[in-house]
Amino acid sequence: MEERLTLNRKEQTRLMMLNRLERKEMGAGGAAQVLEVSERQVWRLLAAYRQEGAAGLVHGNRGRKPANALPQELRVRVALLAQGKYAGFNHSHLTEKLDEQEDTHLSRSCVRRILLEQGLRSPHKHRSRLHRSRRERYPREGMLLQTDGSPHDWLEGRGPKMCLIGAIDDATSKVPYALFCEQETTEGYMRMLKEIVVREGIPAALYHDRHTIFELSKEVLPSVEQQLMGKEPKSQFGRLLEELGIQSIAANSPQAKGRIERLWGTFQDRLVSELRLAGANTIEKANQVLSNYLPEYNRRFAVKARESESAYEKPGEGFKADEYFCFKYERTVGADNVVGCQNHRLQLLPSTGRSSYAGCKVEVQLRLDGSLAVYHQGKALQTRPAPLEATSTRKRELAAVPLPASKPITSLRSYAKPAPDHPWRGKFRACFD
Repeated sequence: MEERLTLNRKEQTRLMMLNRLERKEMGAGGAAQVLEVSERQVWRLLAAYRQEGAAGLVHGNRGRKPANALPQELRVRVALLAQGKYAGFNHSHLTEKLDEQEDTHLSRSCVRRILLEQGLRSPHKHRSRLHRSRRERYPREGMLLQTDGSPHDWLEGRGPKMCLIGAIDDATSKVPYALFCEQETTEGYMRMLKEIVVREGIPAALYHDRHTIFELSKEVLPSVEQQLMGKEPKSQFGRLLEELGIQSIAANSPQAKGRIERLWGTFQDRLVSELRLAGANTIEKANQVLSNYLPEYNRRFAVKARESESAYEKPGEGFKADEYFCFKYERTVGADNVVGCQNHRLQLLPSTGRSSYAGCKVEVQLRLDGSLAVYHQGKALQTRPAPLEATSTRKRELAAVPLPASKPITSLRSYAKPAPDHPWRGKFRACFD
């Protein structure tokens, strides 16, 4: 049985030129110019053609397995890991985990090719975006932080719904801090910013959306004191930014703070997979996984700022974070030197130089740890829990006493039957008998 030989277009051209060279229809220089090789290579090809025929023009590696080809066992192992242990990981994330956890060193393109051959596409879907012009990053780290909250099913049904609150630096894409909370609240943003100030310093500006956490609705009117002082009413977090000297910048659209929005997209892909891999099912466990993941994220995705000098401002000596990161309320002290706040009542004790604060305006601070502190003209006052009023005591006692079980009403006849000597019995006796 004759063996068939298939030549590609390049090899067919060589065969044609060599046949013309053999028939002396053209010289070696003309054949070299057409084939785009040297004359010396033309004579080599002609020698191989005279010895082996057309088979001498075929590349010697045709039909052989490449020396750098991946073993089939490795291909199967990568595909099984992608469908099992690392299900839901995108191609880049899976490549990193294979290198770090499975001692399998492959390039991203190699992993992608293996998965596509098995019909496994990346779970991260891309959609076409509108054309937008990109602005320049801020030159220094700490000049602008973009902050937001991301409510999402981070635990994929294994635990409670959570909201991730965090911030990203505009100059470096570094995430200085983030935490999981039950909901997007002022307390969560205060805890996030407190950690950033303690660890890095006070940033120059904070870029956020128009949530009421950051700025009050225009329907909220200023008080008489605020009108006299020419101040606008602020939310608790807005007041905190003003006290720290942080510029508050509100975005008009999600696209305006695209850096933090893209961060949530990355976290909802990679961080969800990390939480699944760690088996996290509570907020505490999720925050632990997050704290271990942030350094890895910053190492992999953060970039260098154009200017090496940091714009974070270190707090001065005597800075007490608890006095800033708290909820502050203005209260008027009662005649009995008792002030109330958030269902708590505090008895103000006499201090040096003043025995009574009745009728004074004081500031009550509700700290993040749940404790209360009272300040008058910037001075902390000594307090102790005050006894409850009689009305509050009665309410507490009534709430502790269970209500008597009421008898079920079976019918109106058995419930509303009048007494035997009732005057109605004479005139309407037939109605009740």
